[in-house]
Amino acid sequence: MTRTLRLLQPGKRTALSLTGLAALVLIWGLGTRVLENSVALAGLLSPYETFQSLYALILENQLTGHTLTSLKRVLVGLGVALLIGVPVGLAVGSSRALENSTSSAFQFLRMISPLSWMPIAVMVFGIGDAPIYFLLSFAAVWPVILNTAAGVKQLNPQWLLLAKSLSATRAEVLLRVVIPGILGHILTGARLAIGIIWIVLVPCEMLGVSSGLGYFILDTRDRLAYSELMAVIVLIGALGFMLDTIAQKLYQRWAHQP
Repeated sequence: MTRTLRLLQPGKRTALSLTGLAALVLIWGLGTRVLENSVALAGLLSPYETFQSLYALILENQLTGHTLTSLKRVLVGLGVALLIGVPVGLAVGSSRALENSTSSAFQFLRMISPLSWMPIAVMVFGIGDAPIYFLLSFAAVWPVILNTAAGVKQLNPQWLLLAKSLSATRAEVLLRVVIPGILGHILTGARLAIGIIWIVLVPCEMLGVSSGLGYFILDTRDRLAYSELMAVIVLIGALGFMLDTIAQKLYQRWAHQP
């Protein structure tokens, strides 16, 4: 009986998720219908017009290049954040003095909106992908640092003592004890970083580039193609949901979580 219930749970969760999405689309449709009385172009934002435009854009292969460009920027930003954030988090979590000396500075920097750095990023890096990579990395590095440091502080000290008693080198302790022990925290930081990157990405792609989903939104606005604009917004939501789901599955697999 218990096994049967467990088998039914995934199907039940899927049904509830689909019900929630259907309710969201219904509220969306009702909202556009109400707005039609006061906003002339509100009908172009309806679910029917949106999904029709999305189908046409996909059929005409107009979104593939922009989507791949945006995903590449996400991966580069996340990669840079991990390359910087994991070593810094390891150092901060291993040293109480370093933690005390950096915590205020890190919290101060973390609370500055990454988008406020846009003019400076353009001035330093110029127009193109470089300022976008900087802004995405800056936004994503903080959850990686904080979660990695938290993982190091929560490590079982007996593991480290056992490794030392076995004459393990520092590299062996790091690779075989510390990293496996904090992997769940690193993956949690990476998942949070992906969410932040995806939110920051769209306004960053309105920063003097000629590709990406954020750029395509500006293009649809300039062409007054509002149904296409809503189609891209729906695509952005779907891709963000997909990225978060992948990150969650990786966490469950590598961190051995149910």
